[in-house]
Amino acid sequence: MSAAALSPRRRKEVIDALRRGTVPRNGLDVLAVGLDRFESTVDIELATVAAGGAVFKAVRGEYGAGKTFLARWLGERAKRRGMAVAEVQISETETPLHRLETVYRRVAESLQTAEYPPSALRPVLDAWLYLLDQEAGTAAQDVLERRLATVSRTTPAFAAALRAYHAALTAGDNATAEGLVAWLGGQPHVAASVRRGAGVRGELDHFGAFGFLQGLLTVLRDSGHPGLLLILDEVETLQRARSDVRDKALNALRQLIDEIDSGRFPGLYLAITGTPAFFDGPQGVQRLAPLAQRLATDFSTDARFDNPRSVQVRLPGFTRDSLREVGLRVRDLYATGAADPRRIESVVDDRYLGDLATALAGRLGGRVGVVPRLFLKKLIGEVLDRVDQFPDFDPRADYAPTIAVNEMTDLERNAASADEVPLDLP
Repeated sequence: MSAAALSPRRRKEVIDALRRGTVPRNGLDVLAVGLDRFESTVDIELATVAAGGAVFKAVRGEYGAGKTFLARWLGERAKRRGMAVAEVQISETETPLHRLETVYRRVAESLQTAEYPPSALRPVLDAWLYLLDQEAGTAAQDVLERRLATVSRTTPAFAAALRAYHAALTAGDNATAEGLVAWLGGQPHVAASVRRGAGVRGELDHFGAFGFLQGLLTVLRDSGHPGLLLILDEVETLQRARSDVRDKALNALRQLIDEIDSGRFPGLYLAITGTPAFFDGPQGVQRLAPLAQRLATDFSTDARFDNPRSVQVRLPGFTRDSLREVGLRVRDLYATGAADPRRIESVVDDRYLGDLATALAGRLGGRVGVVPRLFLKKLIGEVLDRVDQFPDFDPRADYAPTIAVNEMTDLERNAASADEVPLDLP
């Protein structure tokens, strides 16, 4: 996708996110440097999921290699196929992997589609019921029961709540409907009266989460979304958990993979991201032999010959050339909406972009993989914005870039060698 293909709104969203130092949620094809090796395989896998299959993928990469970027790029491709997307950050305290009921809750909270931002659970449920009523007419209850037949066999409580939700909307009881949406989303502390009226009891637990995920996949499919891309990001945080918690989490991941292989989750694409230390080190996947066997992939050959179809793939991370390339793309994207595009391109020329990238990498211990976030943040906020606004601003003459401690992440701070690092551009 070219910069010109993005709408002004999308372009602004991308630029604003990079200016803040965060990964944009849209328009990532414009910035996708080095991901072409994955495109064909990813598209085939998404088509498999949309046709009723299921896929599991593990993505490995060092900090700064672009794992979150790849996850959101994958999400954009999934949404273009009509699929729903959920991105969950694994956290020892807030979203522990061994408590799948909490993971499911985060799935419901982060659920999004091309039409609806998070949380899209209620719009999806309403679309499901609308299509049901359109199809059934006066026989809505009969069609409802047929659609719920599979869900009822595996997760009767989920099906009961859907029936009650349909009844509440039909009766105009929005308060009860809201409570049932919360319960279907795995939220705790739903009013007892709401649960009692629906004929369900208690709250979602670890074992019930599998069934709720099945129910959600059914609703998504019947509401026009052929699948769900679920991204579990930063699973390497498991390495910092207590040993018993870590072991439970690794076993939960093994269970998820096995359930996908068994065909329990048609329409699910599950992707996890983690560091090489998580996949190869003694405090991660290697602690559980069955999980290590399922994820085993040979990375001893040259990265050029990595197989994108493998269960585990690696991101090679940025080089100086690829960092410069993404800088070129960002500059061109910015120029498309600038007051004077030619000035942007001439003042912030290709050589300046290369010099800025090299200087930043050098001051952060030569670790190019650590640089992209700061590079793009400074390129937009401290260079391109000024060139766009001030006709006499020349970044080589008028700008002495520095990296302050308070603008760095822990990883960037560890790579730097001083509190404030001046960057000498040639």
